[in-house]
Amino acid sequence: MRADDFPQLLALWQSCTGMGLNDVDDTPEGIARFLERNPTTCFVAQSDDGGILGAILSGHDGRRGYIYHTAVSPSARHRGIASQLVSHVCEAMKREDIAKVELMVFSRNAAGNAFWENRGFTARHDLCYRNLALRPITRYDS
Repeated sequence: MRADDFPQLLALWQSCTGMGLNDVDDTPEGIARFLERNPTTCFVAQSDDGGILGAILSGHDGRRGYIYHTAVSPSARHRGIASQLVSHVCEAMKREDIAKVELMVFSRNAAGNAFWENRGFTARHDLCYRNLALRPITRYDS
């Protein structure tokens, strides 16, 4: 994945129901910053003409890996693209000596939750996810 992929990435994410986007992290600058910090753990799947069919953002803090914004174009689903992207991330994390990866999926995203469950990602019911916005953030979920 490269920073100049942003227009195609945004179009992909917006085409997928269940994505959670915002006007701070999911901007050209936000994605460029993420890729600069995580140059070996973010991937795209491209069509023969160079279009982006799927994408996955991932990074780590030196201890745990995190997966974000996994998406496959609705017209390209059920071809194994998402599974291959996840496999690439897991292999990249192993090379970085990361032993565990985590992710968040909206509860209402039944297809997303089924996908992750089928790949061995278990739900944690002992946690409460919390966050604090340090500046105004506008969400635009699909």
